[in-house]
Amino acid sequence: MKQEDFLTWLRAARPQTLAAAIVPVMTGAALAVHAQTYRWDTTMVALFCAFAIQVGTNFANDYFDFVKGADTPDRIGFERAVAGGLIPPKTMLKATVIAMSLAFFAGLYLVWIGGWVILVIGILSLLFGVLYTGGPFPLGYNGLGDLFVFIFFGIIAVMGTYYINALEWSITSFFASIPVGALCVNILVVNNLRDVEQDRVSGKRTLGVLIGEQALKWEYLIMLVLSFSVPLWLFYSNSFDIWILLPFAATPFAWWLTRKVWNHTDKRSLNPVLERTAQFMLLFGILFAAGMIL
Repeated sequence: MKQEDFLTWLRAARPQTLAAAIVPVMTGAALAVHAQTYRWDTTMVALFCAFAIQVGTNFANDYFDFVKGADTPDRIGFERAVAGGLIPPKTMLKATVIAMSLAFFAGLYLVWIGGWVILVIGILSLLFGVLYTGGPFPLGYNGLGDLFVFIFFGIIAVMGTYYINALEWSITSFFASIPVGALCVNILVVNNLRDVEQDRVSGKRTLGVLIGEQALKWEYLIMLVLSFSVPLWLFYSNSFDIWILLPFAATPFAWWLTRKVWNHTDKRSLNPVLERTAQFMLLFGILFAAGMIL
């Protein structure tokens, strides 16, 4: 593969969003370390599956947004490979199938360890990863993208990772999943805020189109507040000691991001804000995981 082709596929995988794959697994695994139930084998396989599903979902979005006409010449977001003529549609569709298939077959090891419930979680994750922009009722086109992201990249990913380590469910893993899901949602919020005008024209009914830009700004702030509230609750409920408050070291970063989201004057300026939001999620996740382990 030529270097140019490799870079094209790398950009199509959208590495700036891959924090959404890393942080849920890292959080569930850290909680397993805290509970002394950590397994390196299932965690590594879960991480691989999360990466494959995230990349497969990104490939599917690239393909279906092109097919549905959502990626127009007026697009101000990151360049799309299919719409930009860099990768043929059929090739992108094949890449989607390959990525999702890798996740499925690797996930069979987790099914062997965790049983049928992991099989159900895996199939649903693969299915909704495609249905986010594909199918007759794409979630991302009908205002359900935020809910999908919160549930699958937050609650299910974190609780599922903990389960395949401990082989039991935990209410603490549910609470730990809330900031992960909320910060994943914020990546989508910035994306929708940036693209609201193009989405309205193309008929893509994201929350930005349905409820307006001001509501998205409030959603971004609420998700941040929700994220920081969980470490506080875990500390004051005596579940963890003072180390669980480590994520508060990232408060200045959160404040800076909030100001950028609320006070932007040029939609193109939201491209780096989207990247920084993903970076903030990774930083928060590292501090949160460290707090649970320490």
